Amino acid sequence: MDKHLELLRELQALAQTGLYYCNGKFCRERYGRIRDIAAELLAERMDLPLVKVKDLFCSEVGYQTPKIDTRAAIFDGDKILLVHESEGRWAVPGGWCEVNMSPAENVIKEAREEAGLDCVAEKIIAVQDYVKHNSLHFIFGITKIFYLCRALGGEFVPNIETTERKYFALDELPALDDSRSTLAQIKMCFAANRADVWETQFD
Repeated sequence: MDKHLELLRELQALAQTGLYYCNGKFCRERYGRIRDIAAELLAERMDLPLVKVKDLFCSEVGYQTPKIDTRAAIFDGDKILLVHESEGRWAVPGGWCEVNMSPAENVIKEAREEAGLDCVAEKIIAVQDYVKHNSLHFIFGITKIFYLCRALGGEFVPNIETTERKYFALDELPALDDSRSTLAQIKMCFAANRADVWETQFD
């Protein structure tokens, strides 16, 4: 991971925590200014509008924690289901975890929304720190949870997120969206599906 980005994320997290726990007016002013500085430096480094960075980087309150992303590995024989993102590449269906759902409930919801499939989450394949496994670095921390799921049925309808769904063998994978699911992560899902006994991966 980019060392400067890592330091800016840490600086923002410290400022956000300080804003939440401190009581004094001057203390809050200082922590607020530290967070603004972190946002300004990040906007410059990533060549993004400051207003967009502040919206993503400075809108939360409380102790800073990672966002949760869930992914549904669904197989038909030895082929994995991928969805064609509206942005142009393919990925394992999934997305941000909703606040009123458990991760398992969320992965079922995402499979229904993105792939048109009702499914059951049967086991956790892996719990991963995003920056250790994916190419694009977000300005907030992300924990990805991959589930091995079993499809129950359903019908795909094109939507604002995905335009197509299709099952692929490992040797015929299309162009992947590495920010959502990498080749290594998909290979891991194949290994989990083929295994009689699978031990959850984590790091």
